[in-house]
Amino acid sequence: MSTTSSASTPTPSAPALKDVFEDTRSILEPAGALAIAGVKSWVAGHRTKNRTYVAIACGANMNFDRLRFVAERAELGEQREAVLAVTIPERPGSFREFCKLLGKRQVTEFNYRYSDARVAHLFVGIEVANRRETDQLLAELKRRRIEAQDLSDNEMAKLHVRHLVGGHAPAADNEILYRFEFPERPGALMTFLNSMSRGWNISLFHYRNHGADYGRVLVGMQVPPSDKRKFGAFLVRLGYDCVEETGNPAYRMFLGR
Repeated sequence: MSTTSSASTPTPSAPALKDVFEDTRSILEPAGALAIAGVKSWVAGHRTKNRTYVAIACGANMNFDRLRFVAERAELGEQREAVLAVTIPERPGSFREFCKLLGKRQVTEFNYRYSDARVAHLFVGIEVANRRETDQLLAELKRRRIEAQDLSDNEMAKLHVRHLVGGHAPAADNEILYRFEFPERPGALMTFLNSMSRGWNISLFHYRNHGADYGRVLVGMQVPPSDKRKFGAFLVRLGYDCVEETGNPAYRMFLGR
């Protein structure tokens, strides 16, 4: 027997909630914005222009804890965030090369954990203008012989897998773990990567843009003991606030070797 759960259905009211907020600075409840979502769907499906539609919006019973969920779903509902599973070579510098291929596109999420000596599997969120740009990006990656799969409509990936990328990495020798905080502005991530020595392999990376003024990144790097002084100089030169978490019990229990 098969069953269908409502959890696998996208949230059509989330983009409508965002539209109302940007126009009026008022926050409706999801059910209260369904009429607006219906009008948007009708206009998109029938491609109508120069006509006026009236939607009755009601209800402001919004739970504060749901605001983050609504914000994330609005970006996906408007097809302004592409969620991709990308496979790149497992070698120092390949992550930086991949980010360069993205050009000026904003990376909204990045999850990765070392698991294979040959290839690295990345869970990446990228800000796009529409579905067409997502298709163009996938075609560009294919031309560069980079395997990428679109997960933008994959509910399991968006609700669960993005939080589960990780685990122990027995083969990640000489791994050290740091938390970095830097001003959330275009190019900050590339500045970090370009400052890093080509000899240090990134073995863990976790980043999610929540719209805050500062970005927070958790990074695992394989730094040989002989490079500790060089790594200390790198931290000074980088200039970002950072905290070493190599001895953190949560890291040792769930992520370390």
